[in-house]
Amino acid sequence: MKQLLAFAVITFLATLSVVSQEKPVLNVIPYPSKVILRKGNFKITKTTLLNRSDQLSQECSFLNGLIENGIGTKLGLGAGESNVIKIAVDHRLKHEEYALAVSTDIVSLSGGSPAGVFRGLQTLRQMFSDQVEVDSGKLKALSIPCVLVSDLPVFDYRGLHLDVSRHFFTIEFLKKYLDVMALYKFNKLHLHLTDDQGWRIEIKKYPKLTSEGAWRTFNNQDSACIVKSKENPDMAIDPRFIVKKDGVKKYGGFYTQAQMIDLVSYAKLRHIEIIPEIDMPGHMMAAIKAYPYLSCTGTSNWGKLFTTPICPCNESTYDFAEDVFREIFEIFPSQYIHIGGDEVDRASWQTNQACAELMKREGIKNTAGLQSYFINRMEKFFLANGKKIIGWDEILEEGISTTAMVMYWRSWVPLAPLAALKNGNRVIMTPGEPLYFDYLPNKNSLYDVYNFKVIPKNYPESGVRNIYGAQANLWTEMVPSENRAEYMVFPRALALAENLWSHHHLDFNSFSRRLLSHYPRLDLLAVKYRLPDLENVITERVFMNRDSLYFDKPINNMKLRYTLNGSIPNMTSNELSEKLKINHNTAVTLGVFAQGDTAIREIYKINFKKQDMAEAMTVSGKHAGLIGDYYKFLPDSLSTGAGKKVDSTFIIKTISVPKTVDAPTFQIDFTGIIDVPQDGVYTFYLDCDDSGVLSIADRLVVDNGGMHSSIEKNGQVALKKGGHRFNLIFKEGGGGYKLRLLYSFNNSSPAAIPSTWLKH
Repeated sequence: MKQLLAFAVITFLATLSVVSQEKPVLNVIPYPSKVILRKGNFKITKTTLLNRSDQLSQECSFLNGLIENGIGTKLGLGAGESNVIKIAVDHRLKHEEYALAVSTDIVSLSGGSPAGVFRGLQTLRQMFSDQVEVDSGKLKALSIPCVLVSDLPVFDYRGLHLDVSRHFFTIEFLKKYLDVMALYKFNKLHLHLTDDQGWRIEIKKYPKLTSEGAWRTFNNQDSACIVKSKENPDMAIDPRFIVKKDGVKKYGGFYTQAQMIDLVSYAKLRHIEIIPEIDMPGHMMAAIKAYPYLSCTGTSNWGKLFTTPICPCNESTYDFAEDVFREIFEIFPSQYIHIGGDEVDRASWQTNQACAELMKREGIKNTAGLQSYFINRMEKFFLANGKKIIGWDEILEEGISTTAMVMYWRSWVPLAPLAALKNGNRVIMTPGEPLYFDYLPNKNSLYDVYNFKVIPKNYPESGVRNIYGAQANLWTEMVPSENRAEYMVFPRALALAENLWSHHHLDFNSFSRRLLSHYPRLDLLAVKYRLPDLENVITERVFMNRDSLYFDKPINNMKLRYTLNGSIPNMTSNELSEKLKINHNTAVTLGVFAQGDTAIREIYKINFKKQDMAEAMTVSGKHAGLIGDYYKFLPDSLSTGAGKKVDSTFIIKTISVPKTVDAPTFQIDFTGIIDVPQDGVYTFYLDCDDSGVLSIADRLVVDNGGMHSSIEKNGQVALKKGGHRFNLIFKEGGGGYKLRLLYSFNNSSPAAIPSTWLKH
């Protein structure tokens, strides 16, 4: 009766507006749809009973494992009206929906399916003490607040991706990855199993795919990681995957089919679907090196951008592909299998006689049509075997059937999702900015991921229902270790988890407060996450007389150590426990450590520079806005376009890339005058993808040069009231188009530069 009453109350909750998260009543991520906190607590002790149906034995075993970690014993099964936890399936609820009612004498959890129950258990888990994550058994009781929760996800697809081809990871790490995904209610793991750099899954009919294709000599990315490891040990190549083969040092590894079947079962217990990717027809160098007949040329080499692909014009290619996928189908029960279909260098197809004959026979006009022919033929094979295809958004070119799923990643092709929706395809949103987690995180990353618009503005309502969800991708060219992988993914993944689950009622301030309570739990789970940013770190810092350095630590689990000689701080370096006084030009290297760790987690290089205020110009600009010189070329170095022909010139009142700019690569020189209203030190924050260099009063203020993803860098300049020469050189190498310049003065919050300050 109490269980039915609890459900009735929760049903009533569904008619109410969502509770304000200004002061969240639960430190849960993702935050539930509706929450009402009641007085009192329920205490789980050794005498508490567990009441569940047979179909929920696995879910309740999971719960009992947590409880045993906390109080040292599992709960016995039994019925009762007090001191009992009741767990059941209620088919009136949707698949992943759950209802949780906690009173002082009963806990009632109902889900629309075992998956819904499991999602509710993760909410309950986060209400428990962090100690349930480790085998302690030290607690006398587990106390949870009395609460009513009604909850369900907004998006059906909530995914993380992991590239195990560029760098390899153990099965144990993949299970740990799944454990943390389950905690935050993700339900899809996309495993990128093959690429040019390595084939990672055993295919019994083609043993050389792993005996040869799973191993490589160190490549240029490995070498770059080794260089970076001198400052950061997490960038070192994992020695477990380095072997000697035929007297040559090689890197690699692969998963047996038995290991993958076990991993799939492990994920299934956590209601996570593993979607494998076998990338074709491009990114196949590892396979072609093992079986050269697969390409049109009998080999695979790097072209201008990508490697030689397999040949879509020989029947032997389809025999190989179908054989491989038959074995993949047996391992992975997922309805969808990812075929890649991206970044194909089709040059080798242009001169191949078999391709010429196929194009003539099938009425194919170009090599893009050949790629479409390959994808569509493979999809027919998938469908005949009860599977469906997922591909990157390039599969849209030259046509694809409506049964294919499209992953949108190319942010510089903004109409691709609309084209897919118009064609009737389901779409998973995964654009590089902000969902490529191999892009270096910064202080804006959590905000950008949390507020990412899964459904862009002004999308037609008729197509929106086919936006299935989103996923974050971790490509591992520059992620050589498991610690580095966790650093890149967490806590950004928590921001995405809430975005996809709680999309209709997001509150970043609330999320930020709740996130602080999750770091201790991640510590117990041994996740080497990126520590929260220190507040207001100015890396190029200007002072006129004296300055000091000190930071309040956002969480207790941090130690700050520094050096003044350019060396990387270690555990013996001075601790920044009080203000460090600065009165001359000084370079400080600040290292952030987690308590208990010996390896550094974060490095800040802060340059203090004594500077007199720049004199204002005697003649200021008379016209509003800056001059923008636009060059449709990518210069060899970041400099002004002097000596080059200007393609167009415009006047702009805000610093941004004009909508009229459509070249894939370009440079814009913004020049003019910035007219500041008072004397003092001004801070500027330049966030760009790719390169940007800001100079004011002929002084370099922010150097954010180099080809890179979106990164914010900052700097300061001392200015007298009035006009000063302004120059910003922005260079776009393709894909990003991001340019944002903010300022602050006297510790004000960063804001856009007022248009009235910009003149020419």
